[in-house]
Amino acid sequence: MTTLSISAPKIFDGHTWHEGRAVLVEDGRVKSILHPDDHPRQAVEIDLGHGMLVPGFVDLQVNGAGGVLFNEDRSIAGLARLCAANFQFGTTALLPTLVTDTPDVTRQALDAGAAAHAEKVPGFIGLHIEGPHLSVARKGAHNPEYVRPMDEADLLALINARQAMPALLTTVAVESVGPDQIARLAQAGVTVSVGHSDTGIAGAVVAFKAGATMVTHLFNAMSQLGNREPGLVGAALANGVWAGLIADGIHVDPAAIAIALRAKTGPGKIFLVTDAMSPMGTDMKGFTLNGRDIVRAEGALRLPDGTLAGADLTMIDAVAYMHKTIGLGLDEVLRMASLYPAQAIGLADTIGHLGSGTAASMVHLSDDLAVEGVWVEGDKVFG
Repeated sequence: MTTLSISAPKIFDGHTWHEGRAVLVEDGRVKSILHPDDHPRQAVEIDLGHGMLVPGFVDLQVNGAGGVLFNEDRSIAGLARLCAANFQFGTTALLPTLVTDTPDVTRQALDAGAAAHAEKVPGFIGLHIEGPHLSVARKGAHNPEYVRPMDEADLLALINARQAMPALLTTVAVESVGPDQIARLAQAGVTVSVGHSDTGIAGAVVAFKAGATMVTHLFNAMSQLGNREPGLVGAALANGVWAGLIADGIHVDPAAIAIALRAKTGPGKIFLVTDAMSPMGTDMKGFTLNGRDIVRAEGALRLPDGTLAGADLTMIDAVAYMHKTIGLGLDEVLRMASLYPAQAIGLADTIGHLGSGTAASMVHLSDDLAVEGVWVEGDKVFG
């Protein structure tokens, strides 16, 4: 059993800050946060010397990274590469995300997720199945030819897959998935998120009451907040559900982000997602999705008609944007990148913060928020 004592001038455990302390790690798990002089004699001492040690980021929407697009490569090796490409940006746990595709591809993706968990792929905590049960009116970059209502086979495939991995998240529209189906998914432990939907607030509330606990990429691909019809945006802010946010300054205007943060009703919080595609961590200029070309330019990924197709974003960039541009306190921004997404999918007992028994997945940040080192379950994977 390996014991580490990793000290830093500042440590954020996901809840509070500690100064001049160390994280004691035993066999990949956090044992405690203590004074560096109090660690066991057998511990290997690591003094970071500067900056801060914070919980590893948790990203619930990663379509691709490192040149791998999950829709195109559903192998264990592909998933491992996708996950590993996120480490250098501070993300230590993620949900590879499949966007709307054929029934065969969706089934293969679920099987791949089960295999990745069985193989203990580092960073893999489950899957996000975004579609195909969406609204064509709010399809975004999803291929409308594949959008369809959920049937019994689709529902059972998700329920069965949930038993084979720690977390399974699915984005659905109320136009394509009924409240009874949402209830059955939720009862089976599937996290149901409403997104790519043109529903009004009444339809969204029905979905929330049925068991949906989340809204996918707030403001994007959904009915907007209006004075007489609050839409899905208003429903997300006025109810206690969780909500993902793409904080790149392109998907959502900074003023809208600030308004949403002030307006959000709990207990569910707004958390950060990247919605990254295969170019993350590469110099790729473009890629294909469902046979359609997507161009990478000026910090965005777009179809030829200008439609945004995922984001050219990393989690550390989202953290820096929220802190430096939006002006949100760093402790709350770090929670949005780690604790809140872990809570949103029911895994906060093991990830998203540094408490006794949690995974020793941590990020060493400089004072100006550069990633200088990353550990996944006690193993250093970057820096």
